[in-house]
Amino acid sequence: MSEFSYLHTMLRVGDLDRSIAFYTKLLGMRELRRTDVPEGKYTLVFLGYGSEDSHTVLELTYNYGVDRYELGTAFGHLALGVPDIHATCEKLRAAGAKITREPGPVKFGTTVIAFIEDPDGYKIELIERRPK
Repeated sequence: MSEFSYLHTMLRVGDLDRSIAFYTKLLGMRELRRTDVPEGKYTLVFLGYGSEDSHTVLELTYNYGVDRYELGTAFGHLALGVPDIHATCEKLRAAGAKITREPGPVKFGTTVIAFIEDPDGYKIELIERRPK
């Protein structure tokens, strides 16, 4: 048993309301908490599928006055499990999400994946995890 636990992933975003709408309305996360720090000129919003006590969550950081970031080449993607990847992609597409890789098996494997982008261009991998 490790002494470590994975708490959250932080993304810097250019438009907090737009990003919250994407993650809550399209991906079904809930806003768990928000901290506005005027003296530091930033706002933190934590989103997720369950309590921070038992789930890894997503932290969105908005720095006042910064509306865009260079994503760089080191960051890869976030990954979310879905029960039916084709239905999920169609639902997301209908809601305006950008599908950057259509559903299909991963190269040299059998796992079915797809990729979407959030409003800031961050990649999100969808992995089909059918109920057993």
